[in-house]
Amino acid sequence: MPIVAGVDFGTLSVRVTLLDSTQGRIGTASAEYPLHRRREDPDYATQSHADQMQALVRATRQVLTENNINGQDIAAIALDTTGSSVIPVDATLQPLDDYYLWCDHRAHNEARQITELAHAEDLEAIQWCGGVYSHEWGFAKLLHWLRNNPDKRDRFATALEHCDMVAATLTGVTDPAKVRRSACAMGHKWMWNPKWDGLPPQSFLSKLDPLFDGIRAKLGGEYLASDHIAGYLSSEWAEKMGLKPGIPIPVGAFDAHWDAIGAGCREGDVVNVVGTSTCIIAMAKKTELVPGVCGVVPGSVHPSYTGIEAGLSATGDIFESIARRANTKVRDLAQGLEAYRAGQTGLLRLSWDNGDRTILVNPELGGVTFGWNLLHTAQDELFAAIEGTAFHTRIILERMAEHGVPVERIINAGGIPQNNAVLNQIYANVLNKPVLVPDGTSTSLGSGIFALLAAGAFKSIEEAQQSVCLRYRTFLPQSDAVAVYDQLYPLYRNAYFALGQPDAAPASLGTLLPELRKIAATTRSQ
Repeated sequence: MPIVAGVDFGTLSVRVTLLDSTQGRIGTASAEYPLHRRREDPDYATQSHADQMQALVRATRQVLTENNINGQDIAAIALDTTGSSVIPVDATLQPLDDYYLWCDHRAHNEARQITELAHAEDLEAIQWCGGVYSHEWGFAKLLHWLRNNPDKRDRFATALEHCDMVAATLTGVTDPAKVRRSACAMGHKWMWNPKWDGLPPQSFLSKLDPLFDGIRAKLGGEYLASDHIAGYLSSEWAEKMGLKPGIPIPVGAFDAHWDAIGAGCREGDVVNVVGTSTCIIAMAKKTELVPGVCGVVPGSVHPSYTGIEAGLSATGDIFESIARRANTKVRDLAQGLEAYRAGQTGLLRLSWDNGDRTILVNPELGGVTFGWNLLHTAQDELFAAIEGTAFHTRIILERMAEHGVPVERIINAGGIPQNNAVLNQIYANVLNKPVLVPDGTSTSLGSGIFALLAAGAFKSIEEAQQSVCLRYRTFLPQSDAVAVYDQLYPLYRNAYFALGQPDAAPASLGTLLPELRKIAATTRSQ
């Protein structure tokens, strides 16, 4: 049976996993690369393409060595990446700058301008990305770069999403017109859709800013789902990585979308990929628009379904920040959380520390915690933060269900659920549904599945999932906790919409603090 490599580029490291069609995961190795931030500009977040490619080489060679696998036996390699992570390049696809990473939030003004003009022009594309264009997405980041790098504009040829840049590099593509672009990346972050012949019209883009004159043509190439081949591994990179030249590389995608496939996602499932942030992924046969979500894109998760993406701008990052302020580590601060009971802290925490990705799509929000008293601890806040991310997830899932997205099973994937049973149990209680957690690390299994398909090992994604995906651990709702969270959730929802929208209707918050105290006192007395 063929052995393949599945690659996952995360925020801080790249993971390479070897799989075969019968044994599943053979082994995994990872290599880190730096994330560049600036204290004077907290919105700044970039990474070097060269750093990432060097890390890919190290991780690939390490996994081959540690598992005694001959690189000549690897039959295909597939890769997913963070997104929207955007890199401007010249006419030979050489970087003009570092990646604007997914968590780079400098393009606030550009995103606002895109949203306002799209509604003024009645641009259909804006409805397909939830009605609001995000500062995390491609056009906003590219426009910000063009406005702030006048000395590099004359060399600018095109911009690429991370997954497309890595695939082009590995396959030796140097002509922007020959790039095979990810329908997943371009659909969710660049308003691409075959329904309106691809990208928004040039007239709209030029009206947004003359710097975008001709940009539609510059973002050329084929736009394809991941059941197509992006190209074949070049001799240069095969030698660097210790692999065989000429092996197929399918069109890439975003990490969360392929993580959902690797977690066993099927129609009716919602996959919460919980890490530094949370991506919420679902897919449906029927296409319906969902206001406030990050995108509704045919073929983005599974080539035969419409992919729906939503999420939280920060999850693990919030937990880390709480621990950092307490001068400790999350794993140490979390010791003892299993003894906490629903609502016992009397705190209600809104998870806006890095803005709101869904459903308000508002980058200017900040974290809010209600109910502090003089005895509260950092551990209390951590527990309330986990509850808050679960409440936020419930708001998103309710919005999706209201607009025809089937929500039958909840799967918690990503790194955090593997090591945080308290989080999984809270989610089951807040959502009042069983939460399934892959019994082992599923990260990069999705890219492995697409590599196996490219190698011809399976005929369908479902067949590959049946063979490769992990079994689940199940967290069932606890009736007493469900009852408490059903009292807390309306308080959270009311505060969420009252504080999160500049034009929100007047809302009464006067009962919020007394209710929190009452619920906490009742919980502690039981």
